[in-house]
Amino acid sequence: MRDSIKIVLLAVAALCICALFIGKGLTVDNYQFFLSRRIPKVLAIVLAAIAIASSSLVFQTITNNRILTPSVLGFDSLYVMIQVLLVAAFGGFSALVINSQLNFVLSTVIMIVCAMTLFSFYFRGRQRNIFTLLLIGIVLSSLFSSVTGFFTMVTDPDEFTFIQGSMFASFNNINNELVYWCVIPLLLCGSFLIRLSSKLDVMWLGIDNAKSLGINTHKLIMQVMFVITLMVSISTALVGPILFFGLIVVALTRQIFTGYQHRLLIVASSLLAVVLLSGGQWVVENLFDFDTTISVIINFVGGGYFLLLLMNNKFD
Repeated sequence: MRDSIKIVLLAVAALCICALFIGKGLTVDNYQFFLSRRIPKVLAIVLAAIAIASSSLVFQTITNNRILTPSVLGFDSLYVMIQVLLVAAFGGFSALVINSQLNFVLSTVIMIVCAMTLFSFYFRGRQRNIFTLLLIGIVLSSLFSSVTGFFTMVTDPDEFTFIQGSMFASFNNINNELVYWCVIPLLLCGSFLIRLSSKLDVMWLGIDNAKSLGINTHKLIMQVMFVITLMVSISTALVGPILFFGLIVVALTRQIFTGYQHRLLIVASSLLAVVLLSGGQWVVENLFDFDTTISVIINFVGGGYFLLLLMNNKFD
């Protein structure tokens, strides 16, 4: 089957699942109430799915490895730590915490500065290997989680509710204002990655080969890292941290689609992520009756897949 047909099928499946989410049980009497709650929820799932899939795909390209994702390297943990530190430093009733737009901008700026600083040093060196980057990610994730745990313990219980929502993935407490506010930044990020798709195709050959073909690799890496950090901030702010979802989606995309062009893979992985995330959430709500959460299922399956990749030494 051609890749174009597969994309059409994924798009149809995504539309059907979203329509099923929105239209279930609607009547003339209750449609206004339910639409006001369901549309932001479905939109948040779609935006988070696109952000996670696209950022994970291009992150694997610039690191030239199929096992790494921004979540594995602790980007989600960094966002959660920032939320905890803001509450601990300024209080739960501070504008930096209550104002979702201001909180999002401040957290994103801090994440971008940290990520750009880290990767500017890492990619500037001549000796780079996957084990070093993976070790850095594990150490940073542990550090961020430890700091988060410490300040969570010393935080006033009344103020803990302000950070509880950002610590776990949730699709039931969506900030309606933040959802619509994130649409334009995500569209700009996606458009920018599509524009860089031809350079990313060359980048997948390796940094040395990309340099020999005339690509300014350092500039490209910094541009992509900026976009990745913004996308991770969007997804984490909307639904919370989902550790292994990007790894699963990108791996499935590369197995289903035969093409290598990033223009194709970005669209394909985004549609597949929407289908999996929205479909999984629908199953959790309607079949499991909220007895579990989609994040638990994703982390369980993704963690096993991650360990399988490590044991098989599939690092390229």
